[in-house]
Amino acid sequence: MIPNRDSGLTKIDSRTSAFAKIKTPRIFSLYNHKNSSISVMFRLPYFWPLFLLSLFILWAPSQVDAQEKQRYQDVRMALSAAGNLAGSSGPQNIIWIEDGERYSYYSDNSQTGVREIRAYSPADDIDEVIFNPADHTFPGTGRQFEFRSFQWSKDFQYLVFKTDFTPMYRYSGISDFYYYSLEDETIQLVAEDAFTAELSPDGQKIGYGRDGELYVYDLTSGEETRLTFDSKENLYNGRFGWVYEEEFGKVQAWEWSPDSRYIAYWQSDERHVELFRSTDYEGQYPEYTEIPYPKVGQDNPTVKIGVVDIETGDNVWLDFDAGDGYIPRIYWTAVGDQLAIVHLNRAQNHLKLYFYDVSDGTGHLVMEEEAEKGWIDVFDFFAGIDDLFFFPPGREEFLWVSDRDGWSHLYRYDYDGNLLNQVTEGQWEVTNVHAVNSDNNRIWYESTEATPLERHLYSVDFDGNDKRRYSETSGRHSFNMGPDGTYYIDRYSNTETPTQVELWTTGNGGEKLKTLVRNRSVSNFIDHFVYAPRELFSFQTSVGQKLDGYLIKPVDFDPDESYPLLLNIYGGPSAQGVYNQFETNGWSQYLAQLGYVIVNVNNRGSGGYGRDFEKIVYENLGHWEAKDFVETVQYLADTHAWIDGDRMAIRGHSYGGYMAALTPVLHPGVFRVSIVGAPVTDWRLYDTIYTERYMGLLEDNEQAYIESSVMAHAGNLDAKMLVAHSSMDENVHVQNTMQMVRAFTDEGIDVDLRIYPPGSHGVAYNAESYFLLHKTYTEYLNRFLKP
Repeated sequence: MIPNRDSGLTKIDSRTSAFAKIKTPRIFSLYNHKNSSISVMFRLPYFWPLFLLSLFILWAPSQVDAQEKQRYQDVRMALSAAGNLAGSSGPQNIIWIEDGERYSYYSDNSQTGVREIRAYSPADDIDEVIFNPADHTFPGTGRQFEFRSFQWSKDFQYLVFKTDFTPMYRYSGISDFYYYSLEDETIQLVAEDAFTAELSPDGQKIGYGRDGELYVYDLTSGEETRLTFDSKENLYNGRFGWVYEEEFGKVQAWEWSPDSRYIAYWQSDERHVELFRSTDYEGQYPEYTEIPYPKVGQDNPTVKIGVVDIETGDNVWLDFDAGDGYIPRIYWTAVGDQLAIVHLNRAQNHLKLYFYDVSDGTGHLVMEEEAEKGWIDVFDFFAGIDDLFFFPPGREEFLWVSDRDGWSHLYRYDYDGNLLNQVTEGQWEVTNVHAVNSDNNRIWYESTEATPLERHLYSVDFDGNDKRRYSETSGRHSFNMGPDGTYYIDRYSNTETPTQVELWTTGNGGEKLKTLVRNRSVSNFIDHFVYAPRELFSFQTSVGQKLDGYLIKPVDFDPDESYPLLLNIYGGPSAQGVYNQFETNGWSQYLAQLGYVIVNVNNRGSGGYGRDFEKIVYENLGHWEAKDFVETVQYLADTHAWIDGDRMAIRGHSYGGYMAALTPVLHPGVFRVSIVGAPVTDWRLYDTIYTERYMGLLEDNEQAYIESSVMAHAGNLDAKMLVAHSSMDENVHVQNTMQMVRAFTDEGIDVDLRIYPPGSHGVAYNAESYFLLHKTYTEYLNRFLKP
């Protein structure tokens, strides 16, 4: 759930199409949190009903001997049981309404069998139905109304529904939008085949994009007005192309002004960007899809910012040339007619913030930051924070999250660009900002202050004083807070406790109002089925660097036995794979049942440990991560006699696939087996925004690009390697795998290859292919690691 920053509206998109990135994206993990070490990522809409039916069956334990727990019969059963280990996460798709006094959420109606919208008031414990689709049909039809997502009007008397969604890229697609009145319970079609749509802050109009142009629909008159007129093929108003959406995490390329008078928007021109083509090889003559996809060193889309006056129809282009850099974010400030623009140079190590007068398009530089070594973020995908700038209404100040002192902290500026104060400080990281209350002069944030393995909730005054901590139970917490900071929902777990969901108030120093979910069913499940928990560990590498990890021991662990080890990793910049949280991964449980030790580690490059730990990988991806992976398994084999150092494997997907392929060729002889999923194998084959952020520009760092490729070291491979990829992967192109296989072949080295023609970056494209993929992985490990 993402608050709509300045408009007063709140938007929710219950995305079911979540799939991998080169960073384990905002993924839908089939059995764990988004940064789980063992996860699969794909576009769910293609088989969502089948998938839920297959995976989230509640296994009813049969009567068994009290002395012996049930075991998983096969991979399919273990993966399907993952839902029993995850349990319930409580109310879904929460939107705080009425300034945080209530929240709406989804609930499955047991009588109608459909998902309805309800609202709950923490103050008086009243819960009511807001919208039940079973009571409505699409206008002019007998078809029951269905929706993908919705948004509230500012006065919370109307809903705008997104329906009939057809996916395009990771998050985006084409939909129809309907307007619903809570008072008279009427549904009205507003826009067909629109890209995005949003109510104006005053609730009188709906803006939307269609076919590369922007429109506005007047709810009073029922009239549609076209606002832009110059789109062409691969030139869009109010819409991003693939690389902006994928790497800056935004779909809607336009913003209502707080007074509903203006819409500020990006114009994206991709006409000069090279096309990527792919096919699933179906039919007698396969059809190919084409996506403008800029690879390292090639031309990027060009963007500029326009502002259209809804009342007059006048369009003003802001007097700003982004050059070969980026405009990743725009924000309406607390001053009328003033728009903030964030600019990054192409290398993404120099940030500038500008303020523009939208009435005439003129602007000026407010502040800038340049990184000495590393990159500058404008959002944090893995922490779930979409903006690192905050412009509180009613005060000419803004907040910014920066790691300029070595740790990510909040800084407070005035509108002249003067630093007023550093709000938070210490050798820990602010990882999210959950509420900013200008009236109470208070900020609620999440941080790693207790430990990087956990997340906890704090608040502090704007001047940095009176810091308070709210969450006390050890574990990884995630918070969903109302905009005023009064109420919040806390979801957490630790290695011994399955997910707990609680409703809290920050009043009276913090008080729990209700336990929403205890997940006793999870405890009951592991009372009847074998279960292997996470065990946290830490060690120091040969250069004195402390690393945190976890291991999962075999189910029938015997310290006098000898077990094979699987290092299951992701490892990409800013990601973190090890937390103090409950283990819910079905494949991990199956491997533990088969006698494997499963390991993960927060390698250098991971988020949560400060700038120097994370950004040591800058301009040299793969090098430090591989060192840490090797030292982790060697430490464990040296200090645990029950780990067989001659029977070790490494496995990863996406960036993890890159590391699973690179580590064995940089450090031959350590791993006997490598399982590689959808890997980048040469960073020159990946997109500009992601790669150049971490590797720098090709012309400045070409040798490091060469050395970081798997192919440069192909002759060193002495492990058995299994590679899986989809030919329709629009993110990490199968070209990466094909070039790597060619390099191994040229060295006389054979690797095992599995190509799944459909699908996307997750390789698997339906439930059967997902089960088959993990069956293949498991059999491969058994073939080469079992005695």
